[in-house]
Amino acid sequence: MTRWFSGLSCAAAALALSSAGLHAARADGPPLKIGVIGEASAVAGASITKAAQLAVDQMNAQGGFNGQPVQLFVYDDHSSASDAVRAFQRAVTQDHVNAVIVSYISEVALAVEPWAARLHMPTITPGAASTAIDTMVHADYSRYKYMFHGWINSQALADVICSGIDDLLVKPYNVKSAVIMSEDAAWTTPLDNEYLQCLPKIGVQVLGHVRFNPDTTDFTPIFNDIEAKHPDLIVTGISHVGVQPTVQWHDQQVPIPMAGQSSQATTSTFWDDTHGATEGVITASAAAPGVAITPKTIPFTEAYQQRYGATPAYDGYTAYDDVFIIADAVKRAGSTDPDKMVTALEQTNYVGTLGRVQFYGKDNPFTHAMKVGPGFVTGVDIQWQNGKQVCVWPSDICHAKLVFPSFIKLAAQ
Repeated sequence: MTRWFSGLSCAAAALALSSAGLHAARADGPPLKIGVIGEASAVAGASITKAAQLAVDQMNAQGGFNGQPVQLFVYDDHSSASDAVRAFQRAVTQDHVNAVIVSYISEVALAVEPWAARLHMPTITPGAASTAIDTMVHADYSRYKYMFHGWINSQALADVICSGIDDLLVKPYNVKSAVIMSEDAAWTTPLDNEYLQCLPKIGVQVLGHVRFNPDTTDFTPIFNDIEAKHPDLIVTGISHVGVQPTVQWHDQQVPIPMAGQSSQATTSTFWDDTHGATEGVITASAAAPGVAITPKTIPFTEAYQQRYGATPAYDGYTAYDDVFIIADAVKRAGSTDPDKMVTALEQTNYVGTLGRVQFYGKDNPFTHAMKVGPGFVTGVDIQWQNGKQVCVWPSDICHAKLVFPSFIKLAAQ
């Protein structure tokens, strides 16, 4: 477990970020302390701590918070819920942080959530998607109100993915059938349930539903079974895995396009991880290189890529925004008192890298989930083309057309 304090940095001074409003007039206030718990060795999870560090360095380069440097405490949970809980306890009881950003793994976020309640610690997950994170807050608000969802939850994500499939594949390519292929995890249960509802609504018949163990290494039998059903599309829900099914889809020359959620494919390191086998894969993500969802999107993407040599995964965008969302909440609350911070977080109206961030209130069944839709966060679809992530949906901000490997046979053909 590693801990470090952010020093002043001028590396990102060229970025025109709207953090000036975060600085209070007094220079003698206490520093803002933020803990970030991520998965340093995970393809997708590694972006969380890196993006949070970049955000803190930029904030400090512009004067810090309350005239003091923002202090970042970084912990690696090794993709383990028990390690994450220990890191969370240390962050709160030993390092005395004011808020915590935690994980892209739903099982980890759900393990931490009761501790956020017990220790009264404002907590945001930048990447976990399970709807149970939100329904737990709704079911017992006074206890679990300290937990916030900084990424689109699984049910809303499935609806977003279905909208993209409709525009990208159903209408232009006459896609009419699909098999759902998801890892067996907390976040995919509500995802798959919503897939089963939203795919038929866009005219796509579900011919099969595969839920595989995340420890699976041989996907040949799974792809053979899928091919035997002759679907037009494979709709994915994969995050803990990604390399193995993608490589074997390519090497086996499965003639069916893959679209849905492939979290590992949202960062540019995935090209090398799969030796290019990801060519043609379509995945939902928070943002895409070169796409100005807001004025902050491209500057962040370029600064992240310059520092780390890769594009951020979807949870890098959210973790970066979460640092500023926390600081903004403390500023508006005028305090780091946890209950006052929760009230301020509930009133969040922050335009970040992926859109306008607001949270649903306690009357919504998904309490403290991120609002999704026009005017808020919608996400994008990217496709891997010639070794690059290109934005293909929605059409108002993404202008690339789909291109598939030669082994793919489209329904229209």
